[in-house]
Amino acid sequence: MSQRHALSDDEVTTELRKMTAFIRQEALEKAREIQIKADEEFAIEKSKLVREETTSIDKTYEKKFKQASMSQQITRSTLANKTRLKLLGARQEVLDELFEQVQGRLSKEATADEAKYREICKGLVLEGVYALNEGYVQVRAREQDYPIVEAAIGDAKSELKEKTGKEVGIEIDRDDPLGKS
Repeated sequence: MSQRHALSDDEVTTELRKMTAFIRQEALEKAREIQIKADEEFAIEKSKLVREETTSIDKTYEKKFKQASMSQQITRSTLANKTRLKLLGARQEVLDELFEQVQGRLSKEATADEAKYREICKGLVLEGVYALNEGYVQVRAREQDYPIVEAAIGDAKSELKEKTGKEVGIEIDRDDPLGKS
């Protein structure tokens, strides 16, 4: 049998203090464990959110970079096309002016020597007939050149018959003469 002895007030107070200190220590340790676990979970969640936002920002940046790149390519292409069109327009102006000058010189110089002009007309008629490769061809000419062109057509028909063995119908389109120069 165990003996029970009564504790004095001082011993009870001391025991209460020990128990209170022990409980307090256990509570502090538990609070520290909870705080560490909460900090770890916070760090994990924070890291996850930072990764997600970084990925989102990277995707947004990549999309905007592609748009800017595409816009830059379109601008470059548009500028190149405008430059090309200006160049083509200037080239066409030069060609038109050159054609006008040549046409003026041809009408003066070529018609000065009738035999030479007739030979040129025959060559042009033959070139047209060969290029078209048709059985019937109409030739347009200036009204003042009809007699020379008719003679050139006759020569061209003879040469075609001789070289190809084909007869091609060639005549002047009198309904639509070329303009006078």
